[in-house]
Amino acid sequence: MSSTLPPSVSVVVIAYNDAELVGEAVTSALAQGPVVAEVIAVNDASSDGTGRVLDELAAVHPRLKVVHRTDNSGGCGTPRNDGIAVATSPYVLFLDSDDVLPPGAAEALLRAAEEHRAPVTVGSCVRRELPQHHDTPWVPGLYTPGDVIDRPAGRPELVRDTLCVNKLYERAFLEKHAIRFPDGRFVYEDFVFTARVLAAAPRIAVVDDLVYVWHVRRSAAQVSISLDRKDVSNWRSRIEAHRTAHRILADSSPELGLACQVKFLEYDLRMYLRELGTDPGYQADWWSLTRAYLDTFDAAAVEAAGAHARWIVRVLRAAPEPPADVARLTRFAAEPPRLLPPYATGPDGVPVWSAELPVPLDGLDALPVADLPITVDAGPTGSGGGLLLRVHDLYGRLAGAGPRTARLGFVPRSGGEPVLDRPVELRPAADGDGWTCEVPFHLTAVAAAGRRQGRRGMQAWSVQVGVDCADGSSLLTSPRPLDALLRRRALLSSRYGVLLAQPFRTAGGSLALRLAPGAAGALSLVRSRLHRARAGRAAG
Repeated sequence: MSSTLPPSVSVVVIAYNDAELVGEAVTSALAQGPVVAEVIAVNDASSDGTGRVLDELAAVHPRLKVVHRTDNSGGCGTPRNDGIAVATSPYVLFLDSDDVLPPGAAEALLRAAEEHRAPVTVGSCVRRELPQHHDTPWVPGLYTPGDVIDRPAGRPELVRDTLCVNKLYERAFLEKHAIRFPDGRFVYEDFVFTARVLAAAPRIAVVDDLVYVWHVRRSAAQVSISLDRKDVSNWRSRIEAHRTAHRILADSSPELGLACQVKFLEYDLRMYLRELGTDPGYQADWWSLTRAYLDTFDAAAVEAAGAHARWIVRVLRAAPEPPADVARLTRFAAEPPRLLPPYATGPDGVPVWSAELPVPLDGLDALPVADLPITVDAGPTGSGGGLLLRVHDLYGRLAGAGPRTARLGFVPRSGGEPVLDRPVELRPAADGDGWTCEVPFHLTAVAAAGRRQGRRGMQAWSVQVGVDCADGSSLLTSPRPLDALLRRRALLSSRYGVLLAQPFRTAGGSLALRLAPGAAGALSLVRSRLHRARAGRAAG
């Protein structure tokens, strides 16, 4: 790679017991080209071969400097601080040992930093699920490529990007404001570091480049801290990090402080609630901890949050312990949100959460149809050749829009183009509960589309339902599968001989589908099941 820019970036790579992956991370940093003057790898007292791998790389790459800590810090903050202390370049970039920098990332960030005299430069990041290679953009729509933000307090929504790894920092800026990560075993250290950066009010330049690939390995023997949620300590750590970040931001700007609390309600709270699980002890501990933290929130933050988040907060505050319909609350916190029937009203006819918890669902009448937490059930038809969909109303809001048609969509779970079926007319349900229709289940056509997109083995698809209404509005949601639908079926196919189909329920309660066309697909499906079984035993 050639560049007209001077070698001005130090890439700090932190590693602990990651001998198998750290080489790929370091190589991706070295491959950034001459703009990277040095790569500083901090080995946090690993007990495996991480140190040896780094030393061997350093022997052949003069730009690689290795720092060996003698004591494990217990977290990510201290080794990053060690890297900052050793860095000699004007700018610093952070990289974790199990992630990679895409080609050209450092140069794109440095060019914008120099052009705009910006102490902080940010680019896009994707969460890449492995081994599927499914990319999910991080905070999509938050930044406008080419934008230069002179005053972070004027863009309080920036608090939603808590990552430190998708940004280039001017080292003099970090030194001037004494910005460092929390030391020791402080989980979610990014939250505090990012809060300190925003509180220092830097100019921020935005580039239209992918600058970081965040690898997500859910079946790894040792998952990342953000995925390690086997007990309530992870949630406690996240709350403490958020509490510290909020204090820093609120002291610097009321707008940033308010936005920080709203972000917690709309993002962090919903994410952990939808993964609450069924263990009564965990549920009780989580419930108590969450209620205590919500008691410290400003009333203005709750009012500023979206309607869905407000309802969740009010249900939590109204119930001293997990209610009987806690599973209903977790489904409502899922993405997309679904408010499952039955639907209760208060004495004055106002929609409420339930008869047992008459929390008003304020703002429901103002929600656009696209934002309504509508529930669509999916079950088998009598012939078994399609799906029977039931679209539930929600306090008359959907009826007012006039639902006309429903259409199935299949979205590859590994990324790719969706497959859309033709719309089918909706009819009022015979029992008066919403609308129903029978839609064909064109599984062979879906499998063929997957083949055309390069998926030769087992295919995994998320199922969506789109509803179009007479008033021109529409909504898109994921159906919840009825138990009778969740059975494997073998379909004869002139194209594949046999097509194995396995509908399943996702962690969020949505319908998804595995398809295995032909012998190769069937073998892939068996391997996938064995892989999930091994991962489940390892997690247990």
